[in-house]
Amino acid sequence: MKLFNRSLFNSLRFKLVAGLMLIMLPMVSFLIYNNYYSMDVVRNQVAQSNSNMLNLYMGLIDTTLLDIDNYLLKFAAEETGLYILDRLPEVDNDLYNLERIWLFTELRDNATYYKALDYFFVYSPLNKDLLFAPKLTGSAYTNNDSIKDAISRLLSDEQTMKNYQYDKWTVLPMDEQNYLLHIIKAGNLYIGAGVNADDVMGPLDLLDLGTEGRSLLVDGNHAPLQDADFFKEHEINLSYTSNTYRLTGAEDQYLVIGEESVKGEFGLVAVVPDQNILEKLPYLQRIILLIATGSILILLISVYFLRRVVLLPINRIVVAMRKIKEGYMEARIPNKPASNEFELMNETFNSMVCDIQQLKIDVYEEQLINQKAELKQLQLQINPHFFLNSLNIVYYLAQEKKYGLIQELSFSLIRYFRFMFRSQTDYVLLQDELSHTENYLKIQNFRFPGSLTYAISAQDALRECYIPPLIIQSFAENTIKHAINTDEPTHIAIEIERLELMPEERMLIRIRDTGRGFSEEVLQKLHQEVNLMNEDGEHIGIWNVRRRLRLLYGEKAGIAFSNENGAVVEMILPLSREMR
Repeated sequence: MKLFNRSLFNSLRFKLVAGLMLIMLPMVSFLIYNNYYSMDVVRNQVAQSNSNMLNLYMGLIDTTLLDIDNYLLKFAAEETGLYILDRLPEVDNDLYNLERIWLFTELRDNATYYKALDYFFVYSPLNKDLLFAPKLTGSAYTNNDSIKDAISRLLSDEQTMKNYQYDKWTVLPMDEQNYLLHIIKAGNLYIGAGVNADDVMGPLDLLDLGTEGRSLLVDGNHAPLQDADFFKEHEINLSYTSNTYRLTGAEDQYLVIGEESVKGEFGLVAVVPDQNILEKLPYLQRIILLIATGSILILLISVYFLRRVVLLPINRIVVAMRKIKEGYMEARIPNKPASNEFELMNETFNSMVCDIQQLKIDVYEEQLINQKAELKQLQLQINPHFFLNSLNIVYYLAQEKKYGLIQELSFSLIRYFRFMFRSQTDYVLLQDELSHTENYLKIQNFRFPGSLTYAISAQDALRECYIPPLIIQSFAENTIKHAINTDEPTHIAIEIERLELMPEERMLIRIRDTGRGFSEEVLQKLHQEVNLMNEDGEHIGIWNVRRRLRLLYGEKAGIAFSNENGAVVEMILPLSREMR
């Protein structure tokens, strides 16, 4: 994984793309940051402007409400006839009615002096009587039954009035119209005034808040007193903090600014669509946004251009070089349109690969010739081994006049040397190799009578397979040289069988003897594939066989040495039924 990461970071593709990123991204990031900063500045300016406007309007509203409050307090303090409404009519019914008419007339006439006012009222809990005096030009002058019912329900609810804040204007919610209501208590009477919420908002309608912008009153819980469905549909939260703004609504599309009233539990809120604010951005800011967007497009186009003009041609060269490295010499760079420099590189590379491929073929053929020559030389090294011993045996048999044994030995020698003279080929039948080995062991029986026994076994199907000549006879000869002991007989067992569990068919040749086996030093060197041949030519047979197997089969053949009540040699060869 570390090598992969290092290779990725060290690639030309990564360096080019990273270089472009290091150049373009800081500039693009600065432009984007500058654009967002400008947007935030504009939002702050718009919010501050609207906050100042709301503060001004809220001051005007509070001043108007303060004037009404002052009148209510003056009316409650100076009007001596109010006590008559706080007693039962039966005491003096005519006086009660006259006083009621007088108070109604006074409140109605004085209401005209307060522009925002809609009505005055006086309520007697004892008589459950509401004196309702609407302004002649107000919205409550006609169709005021619902207003009077709402006021009567509010004032007759003792629990509500027990916790009522008499020093604050509150919202009187109704189905069609909401009113700001202020109530003071004079003795047991309730004296109050009502202001139409829409009339209070009149001047703010002149503000340019866009087609979806709104200015409105909210109650103490920031619930809208107008257009409640609109704010619910657009998920606009009307909570606010004075002198700050917040983005709200679906995907933060609306700017909310609010101002709390000091006279009551209500507030004044302006809702401005964010897109209307951004339309007021300077033209330069739009250009910056376009430059940032254009820079990203230029970066993408540059990466695509580099990929087509530089990276793809280089990648084709790299792919071809990797295939060549893996040994696929047929790989070539495809002839596709590219820059002149890359076309020259591709043509030169393909030409060089062709030359290397031809050179490799020439070298390989020369190696084959050298290997065959070396193999011939290795085979010839075996021929003179027991010439003298064989002649010596014939001599002693002639002295003892054992002419029958001399004939048998001479016939065996003839077959032995005939095989040796024809063994200059690379491969022989297993049957011929086994016959030659058996013939060799018969000759050795003449030399060591009573000290040598042998057994040769092989599956019939394997006898027609081809193996290198003399590889079995060489180890039989090695046993004769190092394991024969005249004190007790030595047995040589040669077994050949097929290995069927291998990925490819293999032949196992096992040669065992009952001698003293390999010494620990020799066995260790054999496992390490150390050449045991000395100046006198000892152990040349082992080196000869191992060298020939390596030349003929490469890694497909193997040879192992061990001790098991004597020396054990095991060779595994590919199974071949045809002469190579």
